[in-house]
Amino acid sequence: MSSSLDQLLDSSDATLWEVVTKGPGPEGALPLTEEMLLNAPSGDLFGLTQNAGMGWNPAELLRKQFLILSTQGGIRGEDGKPIALGYHTGHYEVGLLMRAAAEELKRLESLPFAGYVSDPCDGRSQGTVGMMDSLAYRNDAAVVLKRLIRSLPTRKGVIGVATCDKGLPAMMLALAAQKQLPCVIVPGGVTLPPAASEDAGKVQTIGARFAHGEITLEEAAEAGCRACGSPGGGCQFLGTAATAQVVAEALGMALPHSALAPSGQPIWLDIARRSARAVVEMERAGTTIRDVLTPNALHNAMVVHAACGGSTNLLLHIPAIAFEAGLVRPTVDDWSRINRQVPRLVDCLPNGPVGHPTVRFFLAGGVPELMLHLRTLGLLKLDALTVSGRKLGEVLDWWERSERRVRLRELLQTRDGVDPDTVVMSPSAARERGLTSTVTFPVGNISPEGSVIKSTAIDKSVVDPDGVYRKTGPARVFTSERAAIAAVKGRPMRQLKTDGSSSGLSAEVVNLAPIKEGDIIVLMCRGPLGCGMEETYQITSALRYLPFGKHVALITDARFSGVSTGACIGHVGPEALDGGPIGKLRDGDLIRIEIDTRNLVGSLNFIGTPGHEVSPEEGAKILAERQPAVPLHCDPNLPPETKLWALLQRAGGGTWAGCVYDVDKIAAALEAGMDKR
Repeated sequence: MSSSLDQLLDSSDATLWEVVTKGPGPEGALPLTEEMLLNAPSGDLFGLTQNAGMGWNPAELLRKQFLILSTQGGIRGEDGKPIALGYHTGHYEVGLLMRAAAEELKRLESLPFAGYVSDPCDGRSQGTVGMMDSLAYRNDAAVVLKRLIRSLPTRKGVIGVATCDKGLPAMMLALAAQKQLPCVIVPGGVTLPPAASEDAGKVQTIGARFAHGEITLEEAAEAGCRACGSPGGGCQFLGTAATAQVVAEALGMALPHSALAPSGQPIWLDIARRSARAVVEMERAGTTIRDVLTPNALHNAMVVHAACGGSTNLLLHIPAIAFEAGLVRPTVDDWSRINRQVPRLVDCLPNGPVGHPTVRFFLAGGVPELMLHLRTLGLLKLDALTVSGRKLGEVLDWWERSERRVRLRELLQTRDGVDPDTVVMSPSAARERGLTSTVTFPVGNISPEGSVIKSTAIDKSVVDPDGVYRKTGPARVFTSERAAIAAVKGRPMRQLKTDGSSSGLSAEVVNLAPIKEGDIIVLMCRGPLGCGMEETYQITSALRYLPFGKHVALITDARFSGVSTGACIGHVGPEALDGGPIGKLRDGDLIRIEIDTRNLVGSLNFIGTPGHEVSPEEGAKILAERQPAVPLHCDPNLPPETKLWALLQRAGGGTWAGCVYDVDKIAAALEAGMDKR
């Protein structure tokens, strides 16, 4: 329905003319002292004026101030229905957590403040230009969050409420930097699985499955509508959002058993209230986040990440958190050592063998239950302090005998008929069920600086009896995800070309040979410099759910969604646009992949062409002498802000250093460049 000019420029509401030009102002007086007037900054005094102006009781304005920050998105009505949609369920309900925390702070005679930095949805932006902003957003949001914290100079502590892939890591980065303040993370929890439909990971493949005749239009429409069993919380799988919640708790930044609670429920709201108590207690005791984020905490987070089979994106986020906390960042060797030591003990989507939704991981005991097994194995640093004010060892002693543990594990058994010990397993049970350790870092003449694969998620039917995945096949080279997914779907691709007309552009249909069983997809120019290091989940998910997909491998300088599975090798370094050998590969080149899923070693090598195989060493020489067979360039739609991010993080250490803004290194690089002028 269109609007007339009159409707756009004015309204016929008589109350519009009842304009008030003066107000009485708040009653009472500011609780000022002579000392404050003589010595306090004018900003502190004006802050009191603003506080009274917003309606807070002036007599309470000298209470200790605590800031609540969140990634809230959307406008939720009092009845729970949306007035305006958010970007995703993960931030739609977190305002309820903020309210619960604020009410508890008020009850504790503190003064709560609230601020917001919303976050995007990686699922919503898959395969779009929006994905090019995803990883860069994390850095930018952390910067804004830190600015908001500094912009309330009188705050005594910070509570960070966040849920999803980039918002929660950004919040952890921002709070890790507050070395002189008490800080607590409140994880935003998870959405429920649908009673009788597909989860939010599988449903993202409806397009690819429809293209191959695996589902009907009606089935796709119904599955797409029903995938979220409740309106709030992160996705039901242990992807980046859920893994980040788990890591926040393992670091000690969040209260014990706070990760992965079902959004909107009383047990979820209770976490916010107790987190408010925790930050007040930390301030009273003089404990800061620096006391929590120690090398021991970092070690525990890496161990728990490996034990739960977490998202490979945390290989980017944990080093970044360490950097902000002033700790030594873990290296590839550190990750490899931890993953060789730590067995995977959790059966949760997207990993198998069953693939339980995240709410079952929570009910089975979540992070503390997992830590009980890790403590038995001697893998944890039990002296690490948590925001509960207690050391990890004390926390686990409490958990082991708690009513909370007994009641929730019983609930999982009675409600879902699931034995909690089949979700969070003992090491012996995990071995019997075929669970392997989480991550392998293949190296070779294609990835001389390394790469990463979630080896525990390779389809077991294509792994040899000795636990080694072996594949030799022809390369199918692509420089855009759009072309690659078109080939996976077996569909023609439309692209723009210059045609000399007044507009300068016309549509051209390109028919790509479909991806087939045995192919190795090589997706290059998708690293930080190429497109902001996009996720490629629409490809990895399609391969998982298409019949031939387990017989196809993927190699890329991009990264993966935390819910990705299969023989997918990412983070290949150096990236193509940084001179990496991956940029020299050509269609038809023979590639050999070997991943030892038990001993966590792997190789990724170019070994010649059909009929002319060579050794990996000879292959390295050939690649070094080759010129790229296709033009290598950044994506034409790369946003300028993301290009700036890519350059800054590269100067700050690059992908393996966490894609951070290391100001000292960036300044040195800029100064060196300016000196050459």
